[in-house]
Amino acid sequence: MSRAAHLGRFRRIGMFAMAVALMGGLASPAAAENLDDYPFRDPALPLDARVNDLVQRLTLAEKVSLLHQFQPAIPRLGVPEFKTGTEALHGLGWTTERTKGDVVTAKATVFPQAVGLASTWDPALIKQVGSVVGDEARGYHSVDPGFWGLQLWAPVVNLLRDPRWGRNEEGYSEDPMLTGAISTAYGKGMTGDDPKYLKTAPVLKHYLANNNEVDRSTTSSNLRPRVLREYDQQAFKPAITANAATGVMGSYNLVNGRPATVNPDLTDVVRTWTDQPLHNVSDAFAPYNLTGSEQYFGTNEEGFAAALKAGLDSFTVDDFRPGPTIDIINSALSKGLLAESDIDNAVKHVLSVRFRLGDFDPDGGPYAKIGKDVVNSPAAKALARKSAGEAMVLLKNDRDVLPLDAKRSVAVIGPLEKTQYTDWYSGGLPYSVTPLDGIKARLGGGARVTDTEAVDRIALREAATGKYLSGGAGDAGAVLKVGATSAGATEQFDSFDWGQGVLTLRNVANGKYVERQELGAATSAFANQAPQPRGWFAHQQFKLEDAGNGTLVIKYTGYETPNGWDGPNNYLTVAADGTVTLGSPDAAGATKFRKEQIAAGVDSAVRAARAAETAVVVVGSMPFINGREDHDRTTMALAESQSALIKAVRQANPNTVVVVENSYPTTLNWEQANVPGIVWTTHAGQETGNALADVLYGDVNPAGRLTQTWYRSDSDLPSILDYDIIKRDRTYQYYNGNPLYAFGHGLSYTDFRYSDLRLGAPGPQGTFDATVKVTNTGKRAGDEVVQLYTHQRVSRDDQPNKQLRAFERVNLKPGETKTVRLSVPELRHWDVTRNKWVLETATHDVMVGASASDIRLTSPLSVRGEQIPPRDLTSETRAIDFDDYSGVDLVDESKALGDAVGVGTGDWLRFKDVDFRSGARTFTAKVARAESGTSTVEIRIGGPNGRLAGTAQIASTGDKYKYVTTTASMSGLTGRQDVYLVFKSDARISKFSLR
Repeated sequence: MSRAAHLGRFRRIGMFAMAVALMGGLASPAAAENLDDYPFRDPALPLDARVNDLVQRLTLAEKVSLLHQFQPAIPRLGVPEFKTGTEALHGLGWTTERTKGDVVTAKATVFPQAVGLASTWDPALIKQVGSVVGDEARGYHSVDPGFWGLQLWAPVVNLLRDPRWGRNEEGYSEDPMLTGAISTAYGKGMTGDDPKYLKTAPVLKHYLANNNEVDRSTTSSNLRPRVLREYDQQAFKPAITANAATGVMGSYNLVNGRPATVNPDLTDVVRTWTDQPLHNVSDAFAPYNLTGSEQYFGTNEEGFAAALKAGLDSFTVDDFRPGPTIDIINSALSKGLLAESDIDNAVKHVLSVRFRLGDFDPDGGPYAKIGKDVVNSPAAKALARKSAGEAMVLLKNDRDVLPLDAKRSVAVIGPLEKTQYTDWYSGGLPYSVTPLDGIKARLGGGARVTDTEAVDRIALREAATGKYLSGGAGDAGAVLKVGATSAGATEQFDSFDWGQGVLTLRNVANGKYVERQELGAATSAFANQAPQPRGWFAHQQFKLEDAGNGTLVIKYTGYETPNGWDGPNNYLTVAADGTVTLGSPDAAGATKFRKEQIAAGVDSAVRAARAAETAVVVVGSMPFINGREDHDRTTMALAESQSALIKAVRQANPNTVVVVENSYPTTLNWEQANVPGIVWTTHAGQETGNALADVLYGDVNPAGRLTQTWYRSDSDLPSILDYDIIKRDRTYQYYNGNPLYAFGHGLSYTDFRYSDLRLGAPGPQGTFDATVKVTNTGKRAGDEVVQLYTHQRVSRDDQPNKQLRAFERVNLKPGETKTVRLSVPELRHWDVTRNKWVLETATHDVMVGASASDIRLTSPLSVRGEQIPPRDLTSETRAIDFDDYSGVDLVDESKALGDAVGVGTGDWLRFKDVDFRSGARTFTAKVARAESGTSTVEIRIGGPNGRLAGTAQIASTGDKYKYVTTTASMSGLTGRQDVYLVFKSDARISKFSLR
């Protein structure tokens, strides 16, 4: 979502007044007619009849007004205002509310981040979480329906293909099957169980293949057909098919060269997954990217019209002002780019969801009675604690260092030990239980608890004058100035290191962070006033750079670009009155300071660790800094000072447990080798501390499992922009290396034995059932997550090393055995030679175990299907249906439909096992070349440097979308051969044949 929409959410939304202004002159109120007599108000009528009745009563202008995020009321028909897009990623997000026109802070239950919810591997629990979120959305809606819309923008189902993605915390898993199961459960909870009505209307984000933030509106996620069909689409399909979601949000990126905002999949694919109408929406500002950053269309009329025709029904632009959208759509209508039937089609989608929400029922439908008293109820608090505990993953537990003994003294150490951070899409915490709070509460004043954040406390003196940098002592802080001659509390700052030199500075006097004040000013001042790092650009970030001779300069990194954020200056200077401002574009012009270390964080940590019987070190990330929307990570490593802290504490106390609180895989190589106990948790919401104490002290036996592969090194990953998981060996499915922690990994305080794996006979599409007995062989009750993977031994196509097919979280008492039944829905994959799903005759290894690398039992399964025949290139073949490639790009065939392949010098495409038994004499291809001059395509046999069978010319067409037919004579094509198309310079190819 864009920054503009984020900033606009806090403004007062005078929707009814706006509606009057928009509707004025369009239609007069119905005279003395009872609105309840209209057929569309009759709940007994079928949905289609109600929708059609309302649509035919609307004027064209009224229909157009419903295509914006903020839909104004239509008083003459009793149509209320409606807002799309309430955030609900892991609880009701952005919890603000209007009170007499002002926006004030509100509260709602905050659950673990989405990746944490998925780490429970517990769909039943996640459905309960979704139900609470839906209830609380209804509760706020009952107070202010114009501000709290019931179309919820959640869940995010983008696959966590690359752990460096800045929004990793928002997704569920690198695996589409697990993502589909968790998203369906969350969506089912939010939609409710009524067969006719919706509690709320979830929208899946972000269609499609959105897993990088760098240049996110201009980069293309290139998806070859198998990756598209088998991987990315499979994350979205389950929730839509199960009617657990009511639409999708188009993503910012391009897919195969076409902006997702105008992706024809929105209609041609997504709507085929369900018999229910879907209400699809744009991401914030994305329609304007079509003529802005993407330069895809020349006018907004063309762009908005194309988006509407592709399948978007609502435009998320211009904050709460629908006027510009209305003007653009009306202009597109007047120019013939849209017909009224296009408007009707979208409006029917919009209204269908509103009807299902009860918007036009006289009583508001069965969920209308939910009031605000449900928000943060005792049951919701208990569920927040339970879900946070179930999500935690025990990564390592040597010598049974965990669970901890409640009689032993403990030192709680680290920068996250008494702070609870939220993220961009979090709601406001109703209360906060930090790790220190939770441990103290658990021990109840028994065993001794000491703590230290273990961060350096520093003071900064201007090098030229020797005077100190000072903040303010009050709660609101003060503008930072240089002038003090001694270092009291206002001159001291706790320095929090978030890695790669980035620091936040918290003033000792008032506990507030230093942040930039005036975001529109090129020479902004700074003040110690932020309760924690926050904001779209987190204006609390700095680097202390060495300036030589024991001095340093301070670089502001709240938003780092070559030209700063809104001006050229990134370095701090001291004005004549002592005020510190953003005053220099480079280090040379910055004011020099000297750093005095008042106290060393590591020293305090070592003292605390030595004085306690157990040390618990809490490290991790700050969600607004270590990767976020619009900002990817460049490393998976812990901050350097956090790694040093762990090493120092481990040396001081061998009974050290590390708690990593972040939202993504982390390269914990030294920790895995040297620390006896490691626990991972996301930023788990209001009950984080209690849930952590539950796990550390054994009140909860941990059973969270990783939903991503944890790699050993950043170098294990290719470019974040490379989406081909098959060719690049990505995710656990294709990765051939040795991960630090495998997909599905997680330990328990008890042990489980697997036995008696039995497989049922495979049915159509390869569906089969498996049963396995699981026994708790330990002395504690616990949950095991039983995971079933398959591997197809022989195939025409590259197959995953392992692929998750089913799972079940099961609770077992000590000594108890349960038979777990696992159902596999299919074993098909996408056949590019015939563009269809295919079940091959093959033997599959069925593997059951505790993770992708901890397989306990394996059994073969013979599946009878078909053999993919040799390729037939005599009919027209899409170039994108290749078997292998080198260097090519995947592009849009036209701005409306189709995929093509963009090629350059030396690029090639491979088409495997082509049948030439009837011979082939002519190569025919549809090609385009925007560049001047002529290129060629060589048809070679056996390899890119194999025997040359023919050469075709590719003449300039002057336009990359203008295709012509080229032909060439072939010779010597007999038998079954691999065919390579080798290109000599830039061109595009969409289809070809060999006859």
